Amino acid sequence: MNELVKPHIEQATFQMEKAISHLEAELAKIRAGKASPAMLEGIFVDYYGANTPLNQVASVNTPDARTIVIQPWEKNMLGPIEKAIFASNMGLTPQNDGQMVRLNLPPVTEERRLGLVKQSKAEAENCKVSVRNIRRDANEAIKKLVKDGLAEDLAKDAEARIQQLTDSYILKADKHLESKEKEIMTV
Repeated sequence: MNELVKPHIEQATFQMEKAISHLEAELAKIRAGKASPAMLEGIFVDYYGANTPLNQVASVNTPDARTIVIQPWEKNMLGPIEKAIFASNMGLTPQNDGQMVRLNLPPVTEERRLGLVKQSKAEAENCKVSVRNIRRDANEAIKKLVKDGLAEDLAKDAEARIQQLTDSYILKADKHLESKEKEIMTV
């Protein structure tokens, strides 16, 4: 492979990998009926004036499939943790027993499951759009190299390689979506 083209393909691969990682993180936040500490990853607590991720001020555990237990490292953090959970609009009501905060997840209705599948599909589509945008940017960079003197056949090979990458990462996104749909729809 040409030394001029290689960095563009490596950059595209790196960015596509980041898009898939982002999709995985977003799908982990979507509640599929089972309690998971990943559901609380986007929650930040006011820790002495600093916005701090919840998992840095407390341990988050799931003793069973419908309960999340948050054990703060400092007792005075119970109030701010409760406040942060309410502010997150997750639809969960924290229960504070003076030692820890419990979140009981209600069973997911069929209508809600379909909404979660729709949300998952939207996240997967966003990932695919990102991958296609990365492909477009890489192809434009290769076209600029052609104007600067890169051979046409090398450019065609590079574009074919970028298309293969795009196809494989879109397939990965589809597989993640398929497994998440299966997880959501399993009662």
